[in-house]
Amino acid sequence: MLRAVQDQDAAAVIRLACHQLAGLSQEGVARMTGLASSTISRILAGAPLTRADRAQQALTGMGAPPPRPRTETAPSPGLGPVQRLLEQPERVDGAAVTVLGTMLAAQRRLDDHVGAEIVLPSARSHAQIMDVAADRARGPHAEALRVVAAEWIQFEGWLLASTGRLHQAVQVLERAAVLAQELNEGTLLAQAHNFVAYTDRRRGDMPAFLSGFLRAYHTPGAHPAQRVGDAIQAAHGQALLGQREDARRLLDEAATLAEHAATLPPPPTAYWLNEQFHRLNLGLAHHGLGEADVAVDLISSGLAGLPADQRAADWTVEYREALERARQ
Repeated sequence: MLRAVQDQDAAAVIRLACHQLAGLSQEGVARMTGLASSTISRILAGAPLTRADRAQQALTGMGAPPPRPRTETAPSPGLGPVQRLLEQPERVDGAAVTVLGTMLAAQRRLDDHVGAEIVLPSARSHAQIMDVAADRARGPHAEALRVVAAEWIQFEGWLLASTGRLHQAVQVLERAAVLAQELNEGTLLAQAHNFVAYTDRRRGDMPAFLSGFLRAYHTPGAHPAQRVGDAIQAAHGQALLGQREDARRLLDEAATLAEHAATLPPPPTAYWLNEQFHRLNLGLAHHGLGEADVAVDLISSGLAGLPADQRAADWTVEYREALERARQ
């Protein structure tokens, strides 16, 4: 794999990745690289990827280090939008922003398929590039690029948290929160607060866990589906701290909000926020209230209702373990 990356042989990298990474589907590679599924099929059958711009786009999407920037001031003819962004972020165009957004969405889905540990190196590389590029970007598409950068940095923070690197995760998520606040992006800011609260839960710091989810819940501009999830998770914290009446009140608020949230698609940056996901956290909250039978029903039905590509995701382990405790 390393030799193929060094040789800039995108076709070989794609073939090796599909062979070596269990669970990495052809569709997942297509989303990650920005190439058509038919192109991936030809590559897996042995065809080369001859266009330099598409090869570099694919390599970047697979997490390879970017090429060393050229010294000339004008972008080289024929280079793809990602390459032009890496060389001259001050001249970012709409095509580059679209490609990068697609690549980020692909990496998010790959986290569900193959796990955070595999996706983290690629996501971290992209997040670092995007942070620098967003700072230098100018022109009419600069703000859109900064939004994608903030999303990518936040995704890096989630992956760090998911793999247990909690201290690093909080540092990265705090950076993402600052960017989201500067951009006045309420959904991104609420999600950053949510992820920080998740690290507090992982550390067992119940007061910080509760205050973090309440902070996310009250973030101006948060999507209704986010507020539902944050309310439920804050209620879980209240239950664990013995604040039973407050927990039940907050669960009632979440139920009312859920009626409105059900009429809207979830935000793209939190695509997992649906009824089945909320059932998982409702199960945790009811287990915290001592209602084990209710918890078992909610968590088991929530897990069974997840999309196929999410059922074995790393983040489901917490709920599977909670389900076993509730059954005891």
